[in-house]
Amino acid sequence: MSRDIRGPNEKLGTVLALAGISNAGLARRVNDLGAQRGLTLRYDKTSVARWVSKGMVPQGAAPHLIASAIGSKLGRPVPLHEIGLADADPAPEVGLAFPRDVGAAVRSATELYRLDLAGRRAGSGGIWQSLAGSFAVTAYATPASRWLISPADSSVAREAPEAREKDAAAAGDAGSPQHVGHSDVSKLREAAEDARRWDSKYGGGDWRSSMVPECLRVDAAPLLLASYSDEVGRALFGATSELTRLAGWMAFDTGQQEAAQRYYIQALRLARAAADVPLGGYVLASMSLQATYRGFADEGVDLAQAALERNRGLATARTMSFFRLVEARAQAKAGEARACEVALKASEGWLERSRGGDPDPSWLDFYSYERFAADAAECYRDLRLPRQVRRFTEQALSRPTEEFVRSHGLRLVVSAVAELESGNLDAACAAGTRAVEVAGRISSARTTEYVRDLLHRLEPYGDEPRVVELRERARPLLAAPA
Repeated sequence: MSRDIRGPNEKLGTVLALAGISNAGLARRVNDLGAQRGLTLRYDKTSVARWVSKGMVPQGAAPHLIASAIGSKLGRPVPLHEIGLADADPAPEVGLAFPRDVGAAVRSATELYRLDLAGRRAGSGGIWQSLAGSFAVTAYATPASRWLISPADSSVAREAPEAREKDAAAAGDAGSPQHVGHSDVSKLREAAEDARRWDSKYGGGDWRSSMVPECLRVDAAPLLLASYSDEVGRALFGATSELTRLAGWMAFDTGQQEAAQRYYIQALRLARAAADVPLGGYVLASMSLQATYRGFADEGVDLAQAALERNRGLATARTMSFFRLVEARAQAKAGEARACEVALKASEGWLERSRGGDPDPSWLDFYSYERFAADAAECYRDLRLPRQVRRFTEQALSRPTEEFVRSHGLRLVVSAVAELESGNLDAACAAGTRAVEVAGRISSARTTEYVRDLLHRLEPYGDEPRVVELRERARPLLAAPA
């Protein structure tokens, strides 16, 4: 549907010409982006001609999909006003800001948490549907640079307006919910720990209905807007940053890249307010993994190295090992074999120096030598060195656990790819079959994409009975809605 005939939209026509996109090409891109978000769109070149020549404004998510499609071709974000669609149903730039002021940072984060609920109440994907496909790696530039310049705020103590009124009437009742205490923060940390375990075992799932966004809206947001001392405030910002990063990770795992990006940016800003440099590094590492996964390997390297540089002399050995491992993943995807080898060697060295009594953060409890080996295998897969992939995959799969089911499934797919590239079709199909079985027990778009990639690699052997059987086993998984 479209509304209002306003006269020619010269801005849209100009930007389309600049991007070198035809009317048919834009229609196809918009339909494809919509399909990625479960929308059935049937725009064609005539639809685009009406948008340009008559100024018709498409309804719903379409204006934002148009901006995203053009932005992808230009390699930068394209705001709605640049294409003459600023009066479309607004999708605020929610969650993309990295304010210098702590108070503004609180408003930015809580706006994001509340808007998520508004979307779910709408019953149609709400804000995240409107923001479909709007991931832009350039949005990470300002947050990363501001965090590098100053990774901690000077003070975060806060007195809410409501609390001042209560204080005037009752001399500051310590039991008031307007005053945050350590017990409130502990509840948020417990929620984060529970959610991490759930995510590792079952995948990101339908993250919009998961406990994490709900916890951020119902529990964390009111606390951020209440009163707290500097000490309690730092702890509160740290716990909320952990939850926000986890919400981003779940969105990333389920293919909601634009939502993940906004959560990550807010998580980094909250880590700065917490004065927790290792946690900020962990958020940057998550950003790096996302950028690398989306095909922006150079930016992935930059983000991982930012995490490393600020944490020298601060983070534990195991934490530094993980940051170097994330850098290795990006270097491998960029095709930088030597840089990848250096990063892997450094990561392994840091891991060997770690000790059981080190004060490692709780959010790193997933990281072990098996995880190192699994990521090293993926590095060598990207560098097309199957012998190394097989060696590290064997180590990664040596101790399968029910606690990290998704990781086990991903490792099986990597193993299958290595076997295929080594000419072992039987072993590849056997590992692929086990991977499909694991993927069917969890809800993870990433795992499904890994399986899809494996099947694509197997296409030259499509008539082989083993491949036909594997493809049939995977059919329900690939047909399931995201």
